[in-house]
Amino acid sequence: MKRRSLPVAAAFAATATLLLSACGGGDDDTKANDKIAGAEEGASASPSAATSTPSVDRPEITLPKDLTDRFEGWKTGETVKDAILADVEGRVDATNYAIVKGEPDLPALGYYYEGTALAEAGDWVSTIVKGGYTITGVNRYYNAKVDVFDDGSAGVVYCEDQSKAFAKDRKSGEVHRTEVTDKSYVLYSTRVEKDRRGVWKTTKLTSKRGHASCTG
Repeated sequence: MKRRSLPVAAAFAATATLLLSACGGGDDDTKANDKIAGAEEGASASPSAATSTPSVDRPEITLPKDLTDRFEGWKTGETVKDAILADVEGRVDATNYAIVKGEPDLPALGYYYEGTALAEAGDWVSTIVKGGYTITGVNRYYNAKVDVFDDGSAGVVYCEDQSKAFAKDRKSGEVHRTEVTDKSYVLYSTRVEKDRRGVWKTTKLTSKRGHASCTG
């Protein structure tokens, strides 16, 4: 069997970590991944109890032609839930855009993240950029579920299919393709809180690779 050179082997090892690009943090094997992040911190409320997001200026984000964030079934038909999902979608795009641009301090991150989640996102982007990588291909997001706790907080869980997304060397442009396994599918569990402008900002975010709800 032909052995890979060390630099390529290291690149493939980095890829497994890189492709948590929308996360801003690593896998968490605690039971928290099986429920919506922050659910224990807010009383359950019906979507009608919350107010919809007012019209505010969101950051303009345009991903490069070789990178696509695809959101499938990302509409519920309920105003509040759809407003929440729209801002989660914006956060995902902003994180991937920060990686592409190589900017851990991209203002769009501060628009969609808050508190420790913002610091973790910046650190995550910085780690990938310092490693000499960006991201290319298609990230597919699906199976989104929203639980509105009250008029200012909610939980969102969703899956990501990374089977067609890959690490790319920032200098050479070489794409490091990896084998598709259960680990190519990731479950995200998040808590979002509405700020004074009406933006649903991510305050907590955990992930688990190979979760049954994403691979089944």
